Amino acid sequence: MNFYDFEAIKMNGEKVAMSDYQGKVVIVVNTASTCGLTPQFEGLEELYKKYHAQGLEILGFPCNQFANQDAGDNDSINEFCQRNYGVTFTMFQKIKVNGKEAHPLYQFLKKEAKGTVGSTIKWNFTKFVIDRQGQVVSRFAPATEPKEMEADLQKLL
Repeated sequence: MNFYDFEAIKMNGEKVAMSDYQGKVVIVVNTASTCGLTPQFEGLEELYKKYHAQGLEILGFPCNQFANQDAGDNDSINEFCQRNYGVTFTMFQKIKVNGKEAHPLYQFLKKEAKGTVGSTIKWNFTKFVIDRQGQVVSRFAPATEPKEMEADLQKLL
């Protein structure tokens, strides 16, 4: 299996196959609206604007599993991201990233790129990078600022 074998539902309810992103470099990130790391939306959006034309996609997945930091519904989360951070990259409906109910995409990502606490997602804003062939090539910790990923992204783009 690879990244392209999965699907998710965008904020507008549209089901999207990850195969739609074939040939792209993709960052998959679990997000939260009221986290100390929430300002990373700004850095992610900057990367997206800077590198989208070269084939970068960013896929945001809100998650409320960490200290109840994304308790709102999908509409309020989407509106928050656009109003406060001007997010134009694709946001998906809220999911779980850990436990038995973890989204299948996240089950796969965690298996492919373990973190410091094993396969578990430690916190909001854990970032996975997928190359143009659909392989998970790196995982960045929540505290890693998006700009710190730039050199790695440039090599893939």
